[in-house]
Amino acid sequence: MTPEAQLEILKRGAVDLVSEADLLAKLRRGRPLTVKAGFDPTAPDLHLGHTVLLTKMRQFQDLGHRVVFLIGDFTGRIGDPTGRQKTRPPLTDEDVQQNAETYRRQVFEVLDPERTVVDFNSRWLGPLHAVDVVRLASQYTLARLLERDDFRTRLRENLPISTHELLYPLFQAYDSVHLKADVELGGQDQILNLLVGREVMAGYGLEKQVVLTTPLLEGTGATLVDGKLAGDKMSKSLGNTVGIDESPKDMYGKIMSISDDLLWRWLDLLSTRPSDDIRALRAGHPKEAKHSFAEEIVTRYHGADAARREHEAFEAVFAKKGEPETIEERTVDLSHGPREVFRVLVASQLVKSGSEGRRLVQQGAVQIDGEKVTDPLRPIPPGGPYLFKVGKLRWARVTVK
Repeated sequence: MTPEAQLEILKRGAVDLVSEADLLAKLRRGRPLTVKAGFDPTAPDLHLGHTVLLTKMRQFQDLGHRVVFLIGDFTGRIGDPTGRQKTRPPLTDEDVQQNAETYRRQVFEVLDPERTVVDFNSRWLGPLHAVDVVRLASQYTLARLLERDDFRTRLRENLPISTHELLYPLFQAYDSVHLKADVELGGQDQILNLLVGREVMAGYGLEKQVVLTTPLLEGTGATLVDGKLAGDKMSKSLGNTVGIDESPKDMYGKIMSISDDLLWRWLDLLSTRPSDDIRALRAGHPKEAKHSFAEEIVTRYHGADAARREHEAFEAVFAKKGEPETIEERTVDLSHGPREVFRVLVASQLVKSGSEGRRLVQQGAVQIDGEKVTDPLRPIPPGGPYLFKVGKLRWARVTVK
């Protein structure tokens, strides 16, 4: 494939490309490029939001380039300050290692294991001496770092900025120096961190990396407000994710529960269908488009049989307005604390976290014995079993002690 044809593929779906001329020049040299993307292991699972970037990495692989999936086991202990109003709590070594192992296992759901280099930035950042850190810090000015919106906001509101947070983009840049990266990829919120890498590489006498960013995927609660899609980006801490390791049932059900407006956005960013197929789905009924998209995603991570089975189960339960043929019985013991709705949801494993439970209740996505519940602090008297329905696919009969 010609360099020009490669460029057109790689530009597709990109938000920032700094610069197109630099990337074309690198492609014209006719050698595989070293393409780097870093992932701090701050949560144990990858989700569909991560796969937007992973899919772009796979495009580089399919074009014959060398991809480095970089696990930020060192930088993860600092915490990326991007978009943060306060300093991130530090991760323990155990957290970092457990999450990193999960990432390493899950990433090959998208990337080709034969053409992926998995590396850890503690290999080169850990051994740095004080003089090395001083040299690194000299490559970029404090004034430039403080131009960032997140730091400016915290200064304006008299919120603390820890010195180690200022080092984060410099350490990320040093990753590119060590790897001699030709290209660094990241979400569009990472643009400032990635541009620091260009300048720091030049300070070390290296050719500047090309920076390419991809869109941020909105989470499951996003919908259209005043003509624009509004909602938080997909984030584990917000409980609005679809994890690539989730069960086929949960994955299918979550996709079927998203708004029609969000569906079109997800189709554009996540589907591998030809453009003509996506246009045909847009021309049809949103429900059929959701089914088609849900089957595509479940097939990708669990196989065609699982996707077909979940489609049939969804239709059997919800198209006919019935209950599942079998509903699990669960017992929770909350005798030593409040028996509030969101706590019962967590204890019965109908949700993964208290924040997800609160959010779903407030969104009207939880029913108890057929009644919609909107107050996450509503007390549940001991007894039962109560018939809980969460979203469209999660059911359980819960006895509360």
